Amino acid sequence: MLKNIETLSNLFRSVIALSPSDILPCIYLCLNRLGPAYKGLELGIGETILMKAVAQATGRQLDQIKAEAQEKGDLGLVAESSRSNQRTMFTPPKLSAAGVFSKLQEIARMTGSASMNKKIDIIKGLFVACRHSEARYITRSLGGKLRIGLAEQSVLSAIAHAVSLTPPGQGFPPEVLDAGQGKSAEARKAWLEEQTQILKQTFCELPSYDIIVPILLEHGVESLPQHCKITPGIPLKPMLAQPTKGIGEVLKRFEEAAFTCEYKYDGERAQIHILENGDVHIYSRNQEDNTSKYPDIISRIPKVKKGSVRSCILDAEAVAWDPEKRQIQPFQVLTTRKRKDVEAAEIKVQVCLYAFDILYLNGESLVKEPFSRRRQLLHESFVETEGELMFATSMDTCSLDEISEFLDQSIKDSCEGLMVKTLEVDATYEIAKRSHKWLKLKKDYLEGVGDTLDLVVIGAYLGKGKRVGIYGGFLLACYDEESEEYQSICKIGTGFTEESLEKHYSFLKDHVLEKPRPYYRWDSSTEPNHWLAAVQVWEVKCADLSISPVHKAAIGLVDEEKGISLRFPRFLRVRDDKKPEEATTSSQVAELYRQQQQIQNQQPAEKAEEEDFY
Repeated sequence: MLKNIETLSNLFRSVIALSPSDILPCIYLCLNRLGPAYKGLELGIGETILMKAVAQATGRQLDQIKAEAQEKGDLGLVAESSRSNQRTMFTPPKLSAAGVFSKLQEIARMTGSASMNKKIDIIKGLFVACRHSEARYITRSLGGKLRIGLAEQSVLSAIAHAVSLTPPGQGFPPEVLDAGQGKSAEARKAWLEEQTQILKQTFCELPSYDIIVPILLEHGVESLPQHCKITPGIPLKPMLAQPTKGIGEVLKRFEEAAFTCEYKYDGERAQIHILENGDVHIYSRNQEDNTSKYPDIISRIPKVKKGSVRSCILDAEAVAWDPEKRQIQPFQVLTTRKRKDVEAAEIKVQVCLYAFDILYLNGESLVKEPFSRRRQLLHESFVETEGELMFATSMDTCSLDEISEFLDQSIKDSCEGLMVKTLEVDATYEIAKRSHKWLKLKKDYLEGVGDTLDLVVIGAYLGKGKRVGIYGGFLLACYDEESEEYQSICKIGTGFTEESLEKHYSFLKDHVLEKPRPYYRWDSSTEPNHWLAAVQVWEVKCADLSISPVHKAAIGLVDEEKGISLRFPRFLRVRDDKKPEEATTSSQVAELYRQQQQIQNQQPAEKAEEEDFY
């Protein structure tokens, strides 16, 4: 990984020295993105369109391209090997980073019925100009799967190293090519880590390269915090909670610190931004712009906010609400709402907003304030209105019995359990972190692992006995962000009704592959009867996690040679709201494993027996 960061940082250093205006396109191309998440720029190119473009640009038949892509599992390799069939009268100009990036943005901005053919024309133009392995990476870029082994944190490290070592704005040739020269290896490492930390923290508060990169080029890393601050209209990554296994553990973790228990609502995280000009924007947990999904929330904001509020950022949960019964409805009901461009008059599922935090108010960032102060400001700035905006139900206590009763009450009130948060000590809002200052306590956690996992189905086993004719079990995988691969984590055969198995079979049989994708990691002893394309995410609960000689999840993160597997996994539900790339990551699996180790203070688990689930 360090080698990757160094290689990428050297590329960025060259770009800064030779052509600084290209640095932003280079960063986005490495991340395989077209702009900040909240701008919602999507290429909108399905695999079929991409295959058509490859076929037309290379003069091959579409069927040939399809068959070869199925066999290789990577359309990029097909495009690369197909390149040499075409001869052009004139050699097209070489591709440049800025040129490719602007073409991708152009594709994303095209809409309307005639746009598909225009998109294909642009893609063909790119292919014809490709040299060497460029076709492979352009195809993968267009398909949204770059597979170069770089997650965002690594790219941020490379940017920080590059700007620190080769300071921008020197003209050409630059006088300082390596500002770290003369430092000892230890001092250089510590200095670069410090610079990286500044950039990462700033990026958490203002996740927009469009804003940060020009400031970096002008002022350098050190002065970023003065110029880049939390800004309404730019969503930040939310703070997340650590799962726990029981009330006793909560008391042990927080020891003497005062804390509060809040209901954990089963809805969709909503970050509400109120701008000085009165505009309201709503963002999801992944910084996607959900404003057009909730016109009902937007129309009620002027009514529920007090006159003193000029601008603010709220952290809340949007929960389905039954106005007749005056109660919360399950998450499944919320998922039936349209995802975009909702007309207020057509809304059938009402939503209540449960606000639990305020991160910014009237020009001031509050993330460094303790939670007790933030909660006070939240309650002073908004008016509770039943079914529209409510404050999270909470109780400040450290009595075991009271927490236990409150947990039971939260379940009766249709919530998932409790969030437990420190009030004063270490009670700042930690952006983009899964923090130990917030713990989540769910009723169904108390027996098993403190969290559910969202896993991707990559294989299926044919049923036996009364499950003959359908699938009886499945191979599940987590997602590794660095290598962009799916790593097997368990076989699962429990938690299904006969009806749900029928449903899974009729859906998954259309996604059968002849052989596993090259980006699946698995062991021959777990080979399923049918390999499946990674298209569906399932929420799964388990008793615990153990080191596995067979499964490949988080391999190398906890044990050099072995992965991690789930013991006694149980199917809970399909997560239609998550893409396969948003599944639980291998680093999260490793973290869940380590947490239980900490709690049990035990040595690394012995070999896990592979459970026979038929």
